[in-house]
Amino acid sequence: MGLIQSTYAEVRELMKPGDVVAFSGKGHFSEIIKWATWAPVSHVGVILQTKVMADSTDRYFNQIIESTSLNGFNGVNVSRLSDRVNSYKGDIWWLPLESEMSVEAGEKFYDFLFDQAQKRICYDMPQAVKSAVDALDQLPFGLHGPGYNREDFSKFFCSELVAAGLEKAGVVGTVNASEVTPIDLCRWKIFKSEYHQIKVDKDLKSIKRYNSLDPAQWDV
Repeated sequence: MGLIQSTYAEVRELMKPGDVVAFSGKGHFSEIIKWATWAPVSHVGVILQTKVMADSTDRYFNQIIESTSLNGFNGVNVSRLSDRVNSYKGDIWWLPLESEMSVEAGEKFYDFLFDQAQKRICYDMPQAVKSAVDALDQLPFGLHGPGYNREDFSKFFCSELVAAGLEKAGVVGTVNASEVTPIDLCRWKIFKSEYHQIKVDKDLKSIKRYNSLDPAQWDV
């Protein structure tokens, strides 16, 4: 149980749509996110699977959809997961969902996320920063502080996009996706007990309190 070291090749065929991929970057903004949230995770994306067109076999690609700066665009991007793993400089974890999506849930999941990619929705830097600063979110009498984000999907930061997609699929109930940080998402109790570090920069790093919190806490 817990953290396992694996290669992408070893787990590729076990991955399913909706599984989360967590990253620990080395860039300036990644370091700010890790410092502000006291966590090793600075970014998340979510797995999609695309069947090879005009192919009589069941071959497919694992793809990842994420809001990040990639291929000259800073926003919602879709790419081959193998390419991201090979080119990424830092640590990567695969967090498998506890329950596989139904066909109906998968369709809602795909429709919502691909719509954001087709619209070329940009990255939301201000909300990403505010989501990481939680100390003054909750004030007395049900009021919210200056770090609180009201849900707004005109732009997306990384964990907001993933949380919204999982909500559309019914994996979680109603949440304020705009308040979900990368480490928040990794701590939601929606995953299998075992998770895998599929790229190791220096040493294995566990995700503290992985898979331990009720997503309903973010229904505010």
